[in-house]
Amino acid sequence: MTVPLSILDLAPVASGGDVGQALRNAVDLARHAESFGYHRYWVAEHHFADGVASAAPAVLIGLIAAATDRIRVGSGAVQVGHQTPLSIVEQFGLLSAVYPGRIDLGLGRSGQRGSPSGAAQAPGFVDGLLIPAPFDFSTLAASPRWAARAKLLQQPGAVTPDFAEIVDAIQGLIGGTFTHEGFDVHATPGEGADVELWILGSSAGQSATVAGERGLPFAANYHVSPATVLQAVEAYRAAFRPSEVLDRPHVLVSADVVVAPTAEEATRLAAGYGLWVRSIRTGRGAIPYPTFEEAAAARWTVEDRALVQDRLDTQFAGAPDEVAERLRTLQRVTGADELLVTTITHEHADRVRSFELLAKEWS
Repeated sequence: MTVPLSILDLAPVASGGDVGQALRNAVDLARHAESFGYHRYWVAEHHFADGVASAAPAVLIGLIAAATDRIRVGSGAVQVGHQTPLSIVEQFGLLSAVYPGRIDLGLGRSGQRGSPSGAAQAPGFVDGLLIPAPFDFSTLAASPRWAARAKLLQQPGAVTPDFAEIVDAIQGLIGGTFTHEGFDVHATPGEGADVELWILGSSAGQSATVAGERGLPFAANYHVSPATVLQAVEAYRAAFRPSEVLDRPHVLVSADVVVAPTAEEATRLAAGYGLWVRSIRTGRGAIPYPTFEEAAAARWTVEDRALVQDRLDTQFAGAPDEVAERLRTLQRVTGADELLVTTITHEHADRVRSFELLAKEWS
C-alpha cells in the first residue's frame, strides 16, 4: 500500500553557515516539497543547539505557510512543558485563522519525567525491519548541563502539569469547553480553530496512551528511538478509543533518509550524521552539520560509536529504489498510515534533490 509521504524539518544550520540561511533554506525546501507532492511539512522544536534553527515552531510555520499554497504545515512537535496550553492554542489559532485547513498542531511531552514503557523489544530484524538495542537516555536526561538548560525554558518556580491535563486543556480551549477555577475561558484566537491535533511519542509511555484514549492521531519516532517504535504503535492502538476525530487508529512513523542517484553518493552525503548525533547524545546539543571532510577527520572512541550506532544502522541512505523499499518495509511492519521523512545534508541543494528523488520514486 502506498501511503502519503511528508517531511520533518529541523532547519539545520550547516557548518560554515548561519541561522538566517538555515531559515531561508527551510522556506525554500517547503516550496519544493509542495511541488514534489509531499502531504505535510512539519518543523521541530529544539533549543540550545548551534546546528538547529527551528526553536520557535509557530513562527517558522507562519513563514512557511505564507510561502506555500496547499501543503499542510505543522509542528513536530511543540514541547508543551515550555508553554501554557493557552499560549499554544492562541499561537496556532492565529495561524489557522490566516491559513485555514492547513495547520497541524503536533504536541510532544517535555519538562516531565519519562513514563514507564514496558519491556524492550528484543533487538534484531522484524519482518525485514531492523530493531536495534535501545539507547539509554537516562544519563543524558540526568546531566547537570541538561537540567540547567531546562530551567531556562520555564519561569522560575513553574511546574509543568501532567501531559494528559495539558492535552485536555488544549482540546477544551479549541473546542470552547474549557473552564478554570469555575470560570469559562475562551481563547481568541484559538477557539474553533481548524487545526489537526497530533500527539508525538517515542515509546509505549504516556504519549501513546493519551493519544489512543483521546482518539487522536499518533506519530511514532523511528528516526529518534528506533528500538521502541513497535512498542509505541502497539500501545497507541491498544489504548485507542473512537472519537469525533477518528473512528480508527491513525499512525504516522518517521524515518531519517538520504537519497542520491547512487548508493555511494548517498553514503558520502550522510557521512556527517554520526558526528551530528554524537553531539546531541553527549549533551552538547546539535553542532552545525559537518562537511564530509570534517566528518572524516573526527576521532571516535568505542564509547562514541556505541552512543550513535542505533541511529547509524537505521538511517536509510541509498539510491531512490533502495530507500523507497526500506520505507515500504517500515510502513508494512508498523502498519503506518503515513510516513514522515527527515533529511540533513551539508549542502542545501543535496537535501532538495534527496526529497525530489524520493518523491519521484514513491509516486
